[in-house]
Amino acid sequence: MNTDDTMVHCTAKVYGNSRLGHNTVILENVMFGYPDASVLDEITRKKIKVEDHEYEGTVIGDGATLRPNSTIYCKVKIGNNLRTGHNILIRENTTIGDDVLIGTNTIIDGNTTIGSNVSIQGNVYIPTNTTIEDNVFIGPCAVLANDKYPVRKKYDLKGPIIRKGASIGANSTILPGVEIGEGAMVAAGALVTKDVPAWKLAIGAPAKIVEMPEDLKVLNII
Repeated sequence: MNTDDTMVHCTAKVYGNSRLGHNTVILENVMFGYPDASVLDEITRKKIKVEDHEYEGTVIGDGATLRPNSTIYCKVKIGNNLRTGHNILIRENTTIGDDVLIGTNTIIDGNTTIGSNVSIQGNVYIPTNTTIEDNVFIGPCAVLANDKYPVRKKYDLKGPIIRKGASIGANSTILPGVEIGEGAMVAAGALVTKDVPAWKLAIGAPAKIVEMPEDLKVLNII
């Protein structure tokens, strides 16, 4: 972990073999490299303290700012210029690119890939096995789902795929396995139950696919 030009608050907690890039600010009560279930099982079996166990932690690039009470699990790899709000949670086996914003109270539930130049606003839920490509915007309180039949029958959990340049409106819900195409938009409050083609607009509940106004057929500026 670099310390020469990195500020880590005294209340922050570093677990595992974690690495921080240069010019990084870690604020109050941030935890990173937090042990997942497999690590907890191992330290329980070996009867050792988590601080005495070497395991793969978190890797964060240069220029990050992690605001108070954020938790990032082990086996997470993040590029440069991450910015977080307060109380965010990123679970294990997640990969995040450069120049990403993760808003306050957002949950990323692991085994997820997020590209670069992505803006995720506050109170967003992103489930396990989700793919989000570059230049995506996700508005506040959006919910992505990955289980078609919760606790009723077996289903291979599959989150949505959000293609590059797509925009997801506030309070929208996207159902498991749905693909939002390149440059597509999901209107605020929409319930998206089927794929949205590239450069189309999904609006309503359940959402209907309509033509996107010509003046909106431009790449997101994030």
